[in-house]
Amino acid sequence: MEEWSEIRIRHRGGVSKRALLRETGMHWTTLEKILAFSEPPGYRMEQARPKPKIGPYEKRIEEILKKDGEVPKKQRHTAKKIFERIQAEGYTGGYTAIKDKVREWKRHGQEVFVPLAHQPGEAQVDFGYALAKMGGVFRKIAFFIMSLPYSDAFFVMAFDRECTETFWECHVRAFEFFGGVPTRITYDNSRVMVTKILEKRDRRLTDGFLRLKSHYLFDHHFCQVRRGNEKGVVEGVVRYARQNFMVPVPEVCDFAELNQRLEDCCRRDLGRRLRGQTARKEELLAADREAFLPLPEVPFEACRKASTFANSLSLVRFDCNDYSVPVRYAHHSIVAKGYFERVELCHKGEVAAVHQRIWGKERISFEPVHYLALLEKKPGALDHARPLADWDLPECFGVLRRRLETELRDEGTREYIRVLRLLETHPLKQLSRSVEQALRIRAHTRDAIAQFLLPRQEWRHTPFRLDGREHLRHVRIEPTRVRVFNALLGRGTEL
Repeated sequence: MEEWSEIRIRHRGGVSKRALLRETGMHWTTLEKILAFSEPPGYRMEQARPKPKIGPYEKRIEEILKKDGEVPKKQRHTAKKIFERIQAEGYTGGYTAIKDKVREWKRHGQEVFVPLAHQPGEAQVDFGYALAKMGGVFRKIAFFIMSLPYSDAFFVMAFDRECTETFWECHVRAFEFFGGVPTRITYDNSRVMVTKILEKRDRRLTDGFLRLKSHYLFDHHFCQVRRGNEKGVVEGVVRYARQNFMVPVPEVCDFAELNQRLEDCCRRDLGRRLRGQTARKEELLAADREAFLPLPEVPFEACRKASTFANSLSLVRFDCNDYSVPVRYAHHSIVAKGYFERVELCHKGEVAAVHQRIWGKERISFEPVHYLALLEKKPGALDHARPLADWDLPECFGVLRRRLETELRDEGTREYIRVLRLLETHPLKQLSRSVEQALRIRAHTRDAIAQFLLPRQEWRHTPFRLDGREHLRHVRIEPTRVRVFNALLGRGTEL
């Protein structure tokens, strides 16, 4: 560039072209180019090179690329595959020409989008997938994201699989996290929300989604099919959350720990300032909250209910899994309420049992205590009862059973089951302490062990009260007369 500018300056100062050619030894066309342009113009092709060999096959290549739009991305043609196909059809040219043609066609076929303006109070929802190490085992998890495009605040929650219950629970927690309900939420066409896609943007909605809408009164907007760009903000947040919150792979005990960690990450992220913004996210979130709908006074019950019954094994089937109930509910109707983290089994408004939610298929959740009443009648089944197979009791219970069966023989097993039935009303830790106390004094019966479970208070701190005993107010207690006792003892003199 230095030589370029010096030649132009010298020529303007009066040095002739001929003199410049003698001094520099350059070709006259190069000198003409230097004098015509203020800087090197670079290589410019005035006319495209003819490609006689690929010409007859250009329409065929475009036809293959257009048909690729109807198949999954992983099964579309590469430039190499197109080259092999048209080679079989008679093409004699090189691979580079095919590659250039494919690149040019894809570049012109790419869609261009319009930047969108977002109003405060609106939200976008999407789902993503990631890997987590839970309980020492790697597993694929799903995660929900609700993003507010105006402030770019977002809420992330992980769960086992996408279904109506997790969809409800994620919304309830997101609304509580943001402190209000967005006026308008944009969604994909998930089966949890949409049963059928009608013309344009019309949708036939699921009953579960309509229940959620009716409770919170927000407006909805569904993207067109394969048009994720309509909620581009949350699409970007899905990538951001995966790369920043789940790398390295999170190692947790359960979903409760993972979700607490994700919520803490979302709160810390509110202190971040985005490029082009003058305020931090938490400051912009205040404008979103002003536009929000208020939270309802009554919280939404995020559970799916199903009417079923308990079979002869005291098992209730819900969502392809079986859950136990106390044997007294066998052959009775049961209402199963499936929450995100638990399943409640109810009979006539009474909660019969509560289990941790199983997200697999064809599994059974036993509660050993549910079967103790039946085992008391059938003590011979104690060692073969499937609900008790994996019941890990403290060592003191084994000692108690051996002593009872030694002292009472056949009746000792039944008495041991009676002791276990105390777990129906007392926690295992408390009963274990009582059993250990009973073993020390060799009081092995159920009634003796039950005495250690009663609350013990110092008698000096338990004064007798007449509250609720009004009939005792009319009782008069005479002073003690020693003469009366002496008469009973056969003595006539007063002490």
